[in-house]
Amino acid sequence: MTTKNLYASKCIFGLDIGTRSIVGTVGTMRQDKFVVLAQKSVEHETRAMLDGQIHDIARVAETIKRVKESLEKDLDMKLEEVCIAAAGRVLRTLTIHTELDFDDDTTITDEEIYALNSKGVEQAYAKFLEEEKSDVKFYCVGYSIIRYYLNGYQINKLNDHRAKSIGADLIATFLPNDVVDGLYKAVELAGLTVVNLTLEPIAAILVAIPEQFRMLNIALVDVGAGTSDISITKDGSITAYGMIPFAGDGITEAIARHCLVDFNTAEKIKIDYTNGKDIAFEDIMGLPQTMNNSELDEVVGPVVDNMTKQIADKIMELNGGKPVSAVFVVGGGGKITYYTNRLSEHLGIAKERVALRGKEVMGQIIFEDDTIEKDSLLVTPIGICLSFFENNNSFVYVQFNGEHVKLYDNGKLAVIDAVMNANFDSDDLFPKRGPELEFTVNGKTRIVRGSIGEAAVIYVNGEIADIHYPIHENDIIHVNKATAGEPAKQIVGKLPEFSSTFEIEVNGKKVVLPKFPTVNGELQDASYEIKPHDDIEMLNYHTVEQMLEFMDLPLQDNQVVYVNGKAADKNTKIYENFNVDIKFGVADASEEPDYDSLPEEEEESAVTTGEIKSEAAQAADTPQTEMTEEAPQFIPNRDMMVIVNGRPIMLKGKPQYIFVDVFDYIDFDLSRPQGKGIVTRVNKEQAQYLDLIHDGDVIEIYWDK
Repeated sequence: MTTKNLYASKCIFGLDIGTRSIVGTVGTMRQDKFVVLAQKSVEHETRAMLDGQIHDIARVAETIKRVKESLEKDLDMKLEEVCIAAAGRVLRTLTIHTELDFDDDTTITDEEIYALNSKGVEQAYAKFLEEEKSDVKFYCVGYSIIRYYLNGYQINKLNDHRAKSIGADLIATFLPNDVVDGLYKAVELAGLTVVNLTLEPIAAILVAIPEQFRMLNIALVDVGAGTSDISITKDGSITAYGMIPFAGDGITEAIARHCLVDFNTAEKIKIDYTNGKDIAFEDIMGLPQTMNNSELDEVVGPVVDNMTKQIADKIMELNGGKPVSAVFVVGGGGKITYYTNRLSEHLGIAKERVALRGKEVMGQIIFEDDTIEKDSLLVTPIGICLSFFENNNSFVYVQFNGEHVKLYDNGKLAVIDAVMNANFDSDDLFPKRGPELEFTVNGKTRIVRGSIGEAAVIYVNGEIADIHYPIHENDIIHVNKATAGEPAKQIVGKLPEFSSTFEIEVNGKKVVLPKFPTVNGELQDASYEIKPHDDIEMLNYHTVEQMLEFMDLPLQDNQVVYVNGKAADKNTKIYENFNVDIKFGVADASEEPDYDSLPEEEEESAVTTGEIKSEAAQAADTPQTEMTEEAPQFIPNRDMMVIVNGRPIMLKGKPQYIFVDVFDYIDFDLSRPQGKGIVTRVNKEQAQYLDLIHDGDVIEIYWDK
């Protein structure tokens, strides 16, 4: 079934929103012929439009409403949907080749052709944006297929053929968004919804140059009030579009200046002049004036000559520097005297090959109102209606983030289809991670990912939706872009390596030391926030000073520290499994108690009351100016009982005991840290590893969680 038969019973309302007037046409298809049921033209009361661009949306909307209401009254029906066309005031065009490949031989249907065309339009738009380099947003108002390809060979029709690849050369046309948005807004204010948008030269060519004539190299010039739109056909296709912002209003303005009249009076003078009538008017001084056509020729002639020269130059440019074989002229502006003759002269072709076209190209158009004259003014309005049958059978329009998007209607459209056809990056639908943080730990690259952001928020007609939400004609879709999360953050204390340790032996006891972190060569604590490209190293050694500080043993002058049997200073490095001995010098050995001469009771008393001092205590009490190499004297071995974590423990084999000795008698694994640190207490007071302990002391040892 053809498109025209499919919509045979549908009444189509088309609006030609021109610079001087708005023409409304209502018609339908009957046996492949378009029947005009009613037509109404209303002129703008003010110059609300200039050069095809709406300047006063509210006034244009009011004129549209008058046309609509008049047609509704004549037809006794409600008009809610309308087809419109945009003038090529600032038209941009781009020609591109595109291809679509399939895995296997595929029967080509409308859907494959639509996919091919859409791909071509997307490629054209991307290339257009690259070349345009402008802040102005453009909208693709239409495209025309120049030729199709089937498996690399040119073909007229793709439908029903089987192929592994199809291709197309197409010409896409673009207009600034403000031009399109102005049209949509004016129509909306008039109580109508747009169901089809085309370009005025595309609409005109549907009527003026039927498909069978497009094998010829013909130019169509639609001369309106503000713009002259141009299209070129050759080899069966529309090959180019163009425009100059100069048309009938330029002639009217020249007459107004010469005759000293307002624009509307000058427009009436132009019409009388075109129709060969006597010219009579009243100038701005209120004086009556008359003028013959030959006198006005001197005013109009140079303007027409300038206009046709620009059009001829544009045609030559669009046609590869060569004149076309013939020119069809439509629109009211082309009816002016001398227009076609001057255009033929500038093109260098016979004047018979440049002709005004009206009823000559309307053989397939039927007017129910016999009083309507079939002239060139009606070509574009009727073409706007016909464009619905050419394009709209498989398309719908939706509004996406304030822009109008044309979609192929496959009966299962969803938000994602609008996203793919709009100027919207599909990546903006999904949440993004914040910037990652890259640094090195012990020479190896480490990357921490940023936090995840929020997904896009989608609304369809004001209701929350998702990308699979079904959409229909004229739906309003708004998508708030997905956001990126926070940049990655990391502190040194959260690194797995931060809890790493190594073991050494101090005075015969195992001691677990943490590995200190350096960042870019400087020591940092756990709270340091890592910056991009930081070089972090977990030191596998302590200096003597760092070890003593960790064990809460302040560096003293009377200490002698041996590392692996050799005397060390505060900067000596201590690595895994090193042996460390800490000894204290004695100033005067004679001050040491003579345990051999003490009675047994006194000896015991001295031990139990804590009067016998440890090496550290003796050293601290004895001022010294230099470390002595003389070995310290020690008291005899003795046994002693302490309470550790609630259990009695008997310590044996030493003359005196320090806190770290307790670890030999309890099950406490220092090599496997189970908390932030070890809590050590004696009689509820904090104790250090080398503190002296006494008989009966109550000791607590546990991991601090």
